Amino acid sequence: MNASPKFTNELINEHSPYLLQHAHNPVNWSAWSDDLFKKAIQLDKPILLSIGYAACHWCHVMERESFEDETVAAYMNEHFINIKLDREERPDIDQIYMDALQAMTGSGGWPLNIFLLPNGKPFYGGTYFPPIPMHQRASWIDVLKGVKEAFENNREKLIEQAEQLTSHIIQTNITKSIELNSDFVDELATEEDLELITQRILQQADVQWGGFGNAPKFPQTFVLQTLLRSYHANKKASSLVHAIRSIDKMVQGGIYDHLGGGFARYSTDVQWQAPHFEKMLYDNALIVTLMAEAYQITQKKEYQFVIEETIDFLERELSNKEGAFYAALDADSEGVEGKFYNWSYDEIKALIDPEIFESFCEHYQIKEAGNWEHTNIIWTTNGIEKGYDPLFIKAKQLLFEHRSHRIRPALDYKIILSWNNLMIIGLCKAFAALGKSVYKQKAIDAMHWLEQHMLNDVDNFFYHSNTNGKNNSFAFLEDYASLIQAYIQLNRITGDSTYLFKAKQWTEYVQLHFIDEEGLFFYFTCDYQKDIILRKKDNYDGAQASGNAMMCANLYYLGTVFDNANWKTQASQMIRSMRKLILQYPSSFSYWTQTFLSMKVGLTELLAIGPNVLENLDIVNSRFLPDYLILFLNKIDPNLPLSIGKQSIDNQYFICKNETCSAPLNSIEHILAII
Repeated sequence: MNASPKFTNELINEHSPYLLQHAHNPVNWSAWSDDLFKKAIQLDKPILLSIGYAACHWCHVMERESFEDETVAAYMNEHFINIKLDREERPDIDQIYMDALQAMTGSGGWPLNIFLLPNGKPFYGGTYFPPIPMHQRASWIDVLKGVKEAFENNREKLIEQAEQLTSHIIQTNITKSIELNSDFVDELATEEDLELITQRILQQADVQWGGFGNAPKFPQTFVLQTLLRSYHANKKASSLVHAIRSIDKMVQGGIYDHLGGGFARYSTDVQWQAPHFEKMLYDNALIVTLMAEAYQITQKKEYQFVIEETIDFLERELSNKEGAFYAALDADSEGVEGKFYNWSYDEIKALIDPEIFESFCEHYQIKEAGNWEHTNIIWTTNGIEKGYDPLFIKAKQLLFEHRSHRIRPALDYKIILSWNNLMIIGLCKAFAALGKSVYKQKAIDAMHWLEQHMLNDVDNFFYHSNTNGKNNSFAFLEDYASLIQAYIQLNRITGDSTYLFKAKQWTEYVQLHFIDEEGLFFYFTCDYQKDIILRKKDNYDGAQASGNAMMCANLYYLGTVFDNANWKTQASQMIRSMRKLILQYPSSFSYWTQTFLSMKVGLTELLAIGPNVLENLDIVNSRFLPDYLILFLNKIDPNLPLSIGKQSIDNQYFICKNETCSAPLNSIEHILAII
């Protein structure tokens, strides 16, 4: 009889790049499924749920140090049911257990290694664990042994701990909206509220290096957009000054790829010099949106260059060449973080024109001994204009060409619905700002791909992600909320009202399948998804906006477009319920804050009807008009209440607010003068 194999790693059958990275570990890894809980109960073993993502540096480190160690793996296989999860495929599961870890330890991050009872309830966890004890952090093997010992000899305490923790997560989830409603007020916002929001944001501002707070530093695009909107509303220079300072410092820093375009996820220092080198689709999409708006206000030519370079990077490195975009590039290559992007002094000296070598090194902080860990990150503390001097452009092209022959960082080739929606929004904003028709076409093509490949048109739902043609999991709230916003932006730049009707259709879908019992906020997961221990309601704006914040903005906008009083009322109630948090922590609820500002200012409707009005749509969109609803139609549409009763024989323009419209104007020049 042949000996049975030492381990059975089932991840080889998966499609996720992250799971496939672990497919050859000597661990009995399995992917998430209901059957595993049955197996854990049958075998009476605790579950190790290990969560990460393909571009996660410390995930790679822990894999090399522990999951590839045969002795450690054998212990895991003997005493645990081992599950690997890609957090980007299943953010719903990641949310639940990250909340549990934060309740236990006060902090979180990835890799997330959490231990569950056989029924899926968590009782202990952590993030990265080293192979040997260090820095007051237990070794991975010691953690495994401690959990195994507790499970076998102190089960009752673990069960009690798991029940209390699960109860805490559920209770927090249920009471969140009740607590928020305690600050419900008649008046939505006062001028003092708007001033307070700006003050609290600027209190955290780093006036030397831009951004907010200390390292690590994230772009915080929604906070910067809030400052742009605050400036637009009250013309106080301090808001604009810090927003532009922050954008400039990020573009100067190593977080921006000066050779190939695109932004890394965050900076490890306050100066934006040394990034965490992974490049994510959603970060770059959001930064393109921010920079397009900043360009509309400032008309800084350098912003145009950075937008173009970033979109070129996304098209070159993350496009599937059919319209959609992949998820991310790894931070590491050849097992070293940042190796693909960094340079030795001698490499640069050998490649670029000797006549500009010294000035190039001076501008980009290149040192013979290196400016970061014995190598050089290309970054500058000088103005960004010099980087676009023709001689510098030529030098950077030479370096880029040389770099292109290096071993590349790994590509996470998942196509994620919400991230692609954000990219569509970014392309729409870039087209509006710069007028480059290729960006409009890319946005249209991306949406067409999503509709063709990620929509189940038989059962009428979208999937969350697609990997190598295989769709994974039902779409989540953030997927639908960003989809609706992408449709709104596509309508805004094309004038095609079909996009508005699609936005309306999917808003109705979200109301049907995601709404909570109070009829106000939305769950992260749909009502027909059954493989999780609870449904979360999220309202926090992190690196991405919360689905509830986006839906609030959608309901406000579409409620006005379609004259749906229920949607407008719901949006108002959501904002009123969030008012206390918005005022106390505007940086943590910055997407909510934008809608709060918009509701205070009020939505102005710019309606154009006539056979040739679409010819003037681009010139209107080139302006920064965050509080405008822009609707350009060739003729009256009875399904769009705003257009009913308007004359459409000639080109006519109407400016409406608070259900009152101006007399019709026949000239786009009159409109531009008003707006």
